[in-house]
Amino acid sequence: MRSRAATLLRGPEDPGRATFLELFFDLVFVFALFRLSQGLLERLTWSGAFQTVVVLLAVFWVWGHTAGVANRFDPAQPAIQALVIGCMFGSFLLAVVAPEAFGPHGLVFAGAYVAVQVGRSFFLVLVTRGVERQRFELRTLFWFVVSAPLWLAGALAHGWARGVLWAVAVAVDSAAPRLGLPTPGLPSARPAEFSFLSEFVAERHRQFFIIALGELIVVSGLAYASGGLVADRTAAVVVAFVTTVLLWRIYIYRAGEVLGAAVAAAPDPLRVVNSVLYAHAVMVAGVVAISVGDELVIRHPSGHTRPAWIAVVLGGPALFLAGRAILEYAVFARVSRDRVIGVLVLAVISPAMILVPPLIVAAAAAVVLAGVAVADAASRPAGRCDAR
Repeated sequence: MRSRAATLLRGPEDPGRATFLELFFDLVFVFALFRLSQGLLERLTWSGAFQTVVVLLAVFWVWGHTAGVANRFDPAQPAIQALVIGCMFGSFLLAVVAPEAFGPHGLVFAGAYVAVQVGRSFFLVLVTRGVERQRFELRTLFWFVVSAPLWLAGALAHGWARGVLWAVAVAVDSAAPRLGLPTPGLPSARPAEFSFLSEFVAERHRQFFIIALGELIVVSGLAYASGGLVADRTAAVVVAFVTTVLLWRIYIYRAGEVLGAAVAAAPDPLRVVNSVLYAHAVMVAGVVAISVGDELVIRHPSGHTRPAWIAVVLGGPALFLAGRAILEYAVFARVSRDRVIGVLVLAVISPAMILVPPLIVAAAAAVVLAGVAVADAASRPAGRCDAR
């Protein structure tokens, strides 16, 4: 007879598909990304960008580690469902206070983050008593306990000190999986401890990127509806929509399509999964910047373009292309020239964009993305299945 702990584990015969519970959990992150973009819009400075990146990474790691629970455990089990819903509520609190995380709500943000990460890991350590899976959960718990004092100390600090402490905390949470979660008192990790369903990992990352694109639709729609359906604003929302479609097209072709198979076939799947996680963090950061740019352009399509606006309107697509290049390298061990050229073109045209209205800047970014999408399609001969 299987032990209680063993019944909670996901078996190799289980389908590698996301359940309704996981899709329900993802809904919080549409709101979280929206809150992050609104916070960046209010503080469109270098310090505001730094703070947004730190908070975004914290939110992203909460999603990533909670999404991984369903990769290791059966989401049909009531205990796992309760855990995911609890993490969902903690993520909701993170999203609510995210724009003020570096202001008056720092302790709420840090407390919610630590509660979700440490609480989830502690729960999984308890329910895996007597099974080999507990070693992985112990390693994860150890590293979240290591970073917890940095988060809490940062919440009690002010100004640059909070930024430094939280940046170090994010670095610890980001680097630990890459290093294999070394833990005192436990032997070196074996590859079996990091087993996962490759297609499930690919599907969950694709779904999170679609969530990010959904946030773009929400921001564009709200900005358009708030100021009247006049001609220049209509043109701006058309450009924003086309940009969203191009992001989807570039993402999914072809590394996004074959991601699961690439992970399964890799000689070192853990390295590939870690690279995929970091690639999506960069791409989602680019999408958050693009959403800020979309709102600015839709609300102010004509007139003078400020340098900070250029940074998000052109820098967002550049970040996305950089993240997409990381994903491509993780899957195919190469980077297509059109991604590099796209980033370079966006950088080269940036100085001249100060002379044109915001709508033209957004259109220029869309043209560059369209060029990358066309180059992708042209590089694949008809009937050929290998790719980018």
